[in-house]
Amino acid sequence: MLKGKNIILGISGGIAAYKSVTLLRLLVKAGAEVQVVITPNGKEFITPVTLSSLSGRPVVSEFFSANTGEWHSHVSLGVWADAMIVAPATASTLAKMASGVADNMLVTTYLSARCPVFVAPAMDLDMMAHPTTARNLATLRADGVHVIEPEVGELASHLVGRGRMEEPEKIAAVLDDFFSEKQTLAGKKVLISAGPTYERIDPVRFIGNFSTGKMGYAIAEEAASRGAEVTLVSGPTALKTSHAGIRVVDVESAAEMLAACRAAFDTADIAIMAAAVADYAPAHPFDHKIKRETDGIDTIELVKNPDIAATLGAMKRSNQRLVGFALETDDAVAHGRDKMARKNLDMIVVNSLADAGAGFGTDTNKITILTNGGGEYVFPLKPKREVAVDIMDHIERI
Repeated sequence: MLKGKNIILGISGGIAAYKSVTLLRLLVKAGAEVQVVITPNGKEFITPVTLSSLSGRPVVSEFFSANTGEWHSHVSLGVWADAMIVAPATASTLAKMASGVADNMLVTTYLSARCPVFVAPAMDLDMMAHPTTARNLATLRADGVHVIEPEVGELASHLVGRGRMEEPEKIAAVLDDFFSEKQTLAGKKVLISAGPTYERIDPVRFIGNFSTGKMGYAIAEEAASRGAEVTLVSGPTALKTSHAGIRVVDVESAAEMLAACRAAFDTADIAIMAAAVADYAPAHPFDHKIKRETDGIDTIELVKNPDIAATLGAMKRSNQRLVGFALETDDAVAHGRDKMARKNLDMIVVNSLADAGAGFGTDTNKITILTNGGGEYVFPLKPKREVAVDIMDHIERI
């Protein structure tokens, strides 16, 4: 289950860092893409040359490359990863993670990570037994971090007790089991639309909207992480996908989006129409740039674009699930229920521009999920990646 997964391997400064080499080899052998992030003290125990040779990637340690001055983006790493494992996690690193002391690249990356995080503590027995360490581990568990408990055995001090980092084979197995449990959509095909559509007035102007595609792309990443084979039909956007299980079909207009969605819908088990499709398009787009001085255009005649969700709703079979979106300015729930009925949807995700932090261009969203069985589920404002989890959880229940 690790094949194709993007894993951050964090290595902090402890003697158990020698085990991290074996763990890295196991992850790479299993088909994972591994990016090593090592603390400055970690480099005293294992060299970046060894790690980069095994991972096939330059090792990240500092915020800036000493040779090129290139900035290493902890934010990009946090978005890229499907999981992060810190092994070994020393007492110092655990304390920094628990309190948010971001004074090195590893902890900064942890604070930016949107993925599940695992730690494999390694330290001497008195440090492991200290109340401070216990408090820090309790804090990390409360924050959702998965703790891979250390073993009892002979330690670097030659004392015997609890503090030996778990063996690499068992750590790799924990990660593999975690992804196995999440493969709830393995073998399923999911169609997702995302982003805006652009309806050309002429070669340089268009009718569109402010959608960035962030919500649809987050849903695509979440569906793929659950094992689905995802077709993402995307309007114009600057976003990129990171999961190997996502096939992107780029389109521009509503007509192109409809054609791409219809082509993929026949074999889809689930279709999620998250795109903000323009309702109208110019009836007669110009093939040259309109000149104010010569073309004399005062009005633009518009025609209705096809309703993609309604078209798929009319085609839907009993074994398919179709989910729509509704961005409203007033009476969001009432309008959402009306759209769900008219378009033959199984579920609709409603949000309102009246809610701060929701809507186009934001990294957060505040949604209400409506189901055609009368269900209504209201969620607080959350990052869109977490909203995607809520949406996919409900889709799996309908």
